[in-house]
Amino acid sequence: MGFIDDSKRTISAVEQETVVLVGLITPQQNEAKSAEYLDELEFLAETAGATTVKRFTQRCDAPNSTSYVGKGKLEEIVDFVENNEVSLVVFDDDLSPKQIAFIQKATQVKVLDRTTLILDIFAKRAQTANAKMQVELAQYQYLLPRLTGMWTHLERQRGGIGMRGPGETQIETDRRIIKTKISLLKQKLADWDKQKVIQRKNRGKLTRIALVGYTNVGKSTLMNVLSKSEVFAENKLFATLDTTVRKVVIENLPFLLSDTVGFIRKLPTHLVESFKTTLDEVRDSDILVHVVDISHPQFEEQVEVVNRTLQEVCDAAGKEMIMVFNKIDQFTYTPKDEDDLTPRQRENIPLDELKETWMARMAGNCIFISAKNGDNIDELKKLLYEKARLVHTQRFPYNDFLYQRYDDLEPNA
Repeated sequence: MGFIDDSKRTISAVEQETVVLVGLITPQQNEAKSAEYLDELEFLAETAGATTVKRFTQRCDAPNSTSYVGKGKLEEIVDFVENNEVSLVVFDDDLSPKQIAFIQKATQVKVLDRTTLILDIFAKRAQTANAKMQVELAQYQYLLPRLTGMWTHLERQRGGIGMRGPGETQIETDRRIIKTKISLLKQKLADWDKQKVIQRKNRGKLTRIALVGYTNVGKSTLMNVLSKSEVFAENKLFATLDTTVRKVVIENLPFLLSDTVGFIRKLPTHLVESFKTTLDEVRDSDILVHVVDISHPQFEEQVEVVNRTLQEVCDAAGKEMIMVFNKIDQFTYTPKDEDDLTPRQRENIPLDELKETWMARMAGNCIFISAKNGDNIDELKKLLYEKARLVHTQRFPYNDFLYQRYDDLEPNA
C-alpha cells in the first residue's frame, strides 16, 4: 500500500510543474507596477497548472537584447534553478528567439514568455471547434516571426565544402507551411463568421446586450444569474473563450445577453484579433455592460485596458455602456490613521465614497453588485430593463403603448 501511495505522489509531482517568474522594474514600470504584473503572471501560471516557487526582478532601463536580464541576475536565476526542482522559467514580457535560445541554454529548463503562457491557457480552455481554430491561428501568428533559430541542428556550423547545411531552406519551408495554415484558418473562420451573421439575422431585431470586461471579474457568474443558465464559471483566468448568447426576459421585455472572452494587460493585438469573430457579438450589440472587479486594487487600470481594447479592436465607440462594479462582498477597506499625512490609497477609500464618484461620472449608468451573493441584482435588472426598453421602443415605436400597459405588473425575472 505504501508503494501505491508513493507512486501517486510521484505522478502528482510530475503533473504539477514548478515555475520561476522573472520581471523588470523600468522607468515606465515602477516597482509596485512590476509586482502587480507578476501577481497576474503568477495567477496565469496557476491557471495553466503550475506552482510558483520564486520571483526575480531587476531594475534596469530596458530588457537586455540577449538575456532579458543582466548577466549577474541570470546567474542568480540559473543557480536557483539548479539547486531547486524548477521545471519552467516564465518571463513577464515577450522574448525574442535569440533571448529564448540563450536563456534556455543557460538554465537547461523550459523558457516561456507571457504570451506563450496565455496561448497555452487558451489551448487548454478551448472547447468548441471555432475556439480551437482561433487559438491555433493565434499560435501560428505568434510562431511565424520566431522560426529563426528553431532549426539550429540543420544550420551550418562551419564554412567550407560539404558544410553548407539546409537550415535556411528548412526555415523558409516552414514559413510557407505556416503561412498556408494561417490562410486556411482565416478562411475557415471567415466562413464560420458568415454562418454566425446569418444566425444573428435570424434572431430578429431583439435588443442585444453584451457583457465585457477584464478576465476573471465575474462576467460568466453574472450571466448565469441574469439568464438562469449554467455557463461555465471558475475563479481562474480566461474561463470563457466562446461567446455564449442567452435570451433573457425582464418583466415583459425579451433581449439577448452575450458573455464574451475577457481582456488582460500586455496582450498582443494579434492575439485579440484572432478572436475577432467572437468579439463580433460586442460589435453588433446595442448596449455594453462593462463588468468590473471592485475588490481588485488596480480596478481602474483594468477599466482603462478594457476600454482601450474595445476602442482598438471592437470599434465600440458611441455604444451605450453600463458600468457594473461586481464583488462588493469582497471589497476591503482599511481606515486611514488621522495622524498619517501620506496621500490616501485605494485601500483607504470606503465603498460609499467610491460609489459617489463613479455614479456621478457615469450619469446613472453605474451600479454596484455582488453576482455571487445576489446583492443589488434587482436594481441591475431594473436598469437593464430601462435601457433595453429604450432601444426597443426606438426600434418599434408603435409597440410602446404595450409597455406602458404592463409597467404596473409584478416582474417575472
